Amino acid sequence: MSTASPYPWPGSAYPLGASYDGAGTNFALFSDVAERVELCLFDDDGTETSFRLPEVDGGVWHGYLPNVGTAQHYGYRVHGPHNPAAGLRCNPAKLLIDPYAKAISAPVDWDESLFSYRFGSPKKRNDDDSAPHAPRSVVVSPFFDWADDRHPRTPYHETVIYEAHVRGLTITHPDIPEELRGTYSGLAHPVMIDHLNRLGVTAVELMPVHQSVSEHHLVERGLTNYWGYNTVAFLAPHTGYATTGTIGPRAGEVVTQFKAMVRELHAAGIEVILDVVYNHTAEGDHRGPTLSLRGIDNAAYYRLADGKPRYYMDYTGTGNSLNVRDPHTLQLIMDSLRYWVTDMHVDGFRFDLASTLAREFYDVDRLSTFFDLVQQDPVISRVKLIAEPWDVGPGGYQVGNFPPLWTEWNGKYRDTVRDFWRGEPGTLGEFGSRLTGSSDLYQDDGRRPHASINFVTAHDGFTLNDLVSYNEKHNEGNGEGNADGADDNRSWNCGAEGRTDDPEVLALRARQRRNLLVTLFLSQGTPMLSHGDELGRTQQGNNNAYCQDNELSWVDWSDADEDLIAFTAALAALRRNHPVFRRRRFFAGRPIRRGDELRDIAWFAPSGAEMTPRDWEAGFGHCLTVFLNGEGIADRDPRGQRVTDDSFLLCFNAHHEDVKMRLPGNGYGQEWTVVIDTVTAETPGGAAGDERRLEGDEAIGVTARSLLVLQRTG
Repeated sequence: MSTASPYPWPGSAYPLGASYDGAGTNFALFSDVAERVELCLFDDDGTETSFRLPEVDGGVWHGYLPNVGTAQHYGYRVHGPHNPAAGLRCNPAKLLIDPYAKAISAPVDWDESLFSYRFGSPKKRNDDDSAPHAPRSVVVSPFFDWADDRHPRTPYHETVIYEAHVRGLTITHPDIPEELRGTYSGLAHPVMIDHLNRLGVTAVELMPVHQSVSEHHLVERGLTNYWGYNTVAFLAPHTGYATTGTIGPRAGEVVTQFKAMVRELHAAGIEVILDVVYNHTAEGDHRGPTLSLRGIDNAAYYRLADGKPRYYMDYTGTGNSLNVRDPHTLQLIMDSLRYWVTDMHVDGFRFDLASTLAREFYDVDRLSTFFDLVQQDPVISRVKLIAEPWDVGPGGYQVGNFPPLWTEWNGKYRDTVRDFWRGEPGTLGEFGSRLTGSSDLYQDDGRRPHASINFVTAHDGFTLNDLVSYNEKHNEGNGEGNADGADDNRSWNCGAEGRTDDPEVLALRARQRRNLLVTLFLSQGTPMLSHGDELGRTQQGNNNAYCQDNELSWVDWSDADEDLIAFTAALAALRRNHPVFRRRRFFAGRPIRRGDELRDIAWFAPSGAEMTPRDWEAGFGHCLTVFLNGEGIADRDPRGQRVTDDSFLLCFNAHHEDVKMRLPGNGYGQEWTVVIDTVTAETPGGAAGDERRLEGDEAIGVTARSLLVLQRTG
């Protein structure tokens, strides 16, 4: 940090934010309602020096300060109208975070000065100076040695996603140096990369890494917003995941550590996808703090209530929604996305509550301006785009309705697979659709099976272990009287709620975990595994651990189920080695060539006869066999050669009793080898025993609530 010139030069209105060029820094801030903007620089001891930005062009206030370099802490004070009833909330007493800040120096301490009203008298304006308590923006260096880094650009049909929390995944890992645990550097440590490679992971989907803050009500209860869905700066990596010493004067180093993590993951062939929250900010509703956008240009950045601009439209359940009808808000979102791709080298985004971004007017609109901008953008249109296709507003559940460029978290896949394996009646038909890529949702608009991001569990809800161990949520530790979190979990405790020593219950739970994992990895579409599910992670029945930054939500590596890890790794290898499980096109249900009776897919009842409409519709049906024809993939490799594979049978029995199932004859195969058995945990190359061989047209016993995968060998 250097001494600034006594007066800023005019500088440039673009780019927005603080841009260091090696000789000084240009500062630019948009506010259409501002009457004057002060740039405030802070020394290491907290001394503030203010400068009036000298120029304004098109609502962008700007100035250039020679000799101001990296690690400089700064903020803004915006002078303008303050009339909350009219949606105007400027207050120069509040130090504001730069919306384009690339690093943030400190967390929020929730002093009353951060609010524009008095706690004891909400209608009275609060003009206390918030600077001693507010986070500060940091000028960062744009320079970094990326070496020969490049985007892996893994095709979707070869992608395996691993949803992970930067801190929770590594905080207890005994083989990671203590100072690196819970950090970006810890995630990039060789032992973590080895684990991800073993699981066949091609992309980590990181829960929010934008700078976030914990809500006031959580801090008062001694909790934190662990998940991070409470963004305060859309271009800044969260400092809480940096190594010790980067808070304060060295805050800008968090950017270097994030880039180094991406570089190491890329070197291992692993993409980095960010879970991003562009639907709301941490400023909350009209009772929230004034930290950034609210004090800069409230009406431009937030969707205000029609006819009552004191209040905010809330499609997110968090108090506010960003105003995607305003071009400057859209610019902030798009500039943020481009920055993370071009400067930070990330490979894609999962958009939290993405339906909110489509509410240009009132209803969700797949033709909204946001989607148009993404479609034509030469940078963003080339990376992976994943929608969480719902929000809490009316008509917000939009699974299957996003534009063709997008993939989606398929909530219908999650619900159907859970229902099938817990034995719910009438699920066979929809289960068949979900298993084969959900063509009913994605085929009509020209999308491929990979548009379905298949998942059974995610951060929001039960872990895989808890899904088969609890009938009810147990969120008492959140301090909300167990009223938070979803009630419709579609879970089954297998006969005992929570912890048990009953060997039969434990065996059934282990089998159910394997059933769900096999279904996930061998379904058409893009599988997503939630971190720790491969090793039996539990949250003791808490299905909403958003505020639990402790052992409850951290991955416990000391209690890892090594057998389950090995089983999951074998599943990933089976999928990777056999393209029949990751087709680029939907099944057609037709013969693969003229004069051939074998179709690309066929379905069989336990009798061995092909499924009839009556079989599909039977409410009591819990069993079926599916034939996947390895010669009917209908795809070609980069050299134009036709892709073929071995053929497989998948025998599902979700019934509570053992069932005799006859293998299909009539040319489907004379000999089959068992490659997966969820009863014995048998997998290809496993040590469960000698390979079991079965004959075509043979009747075999399939254990209750189990799954067999057979490979044709003759």
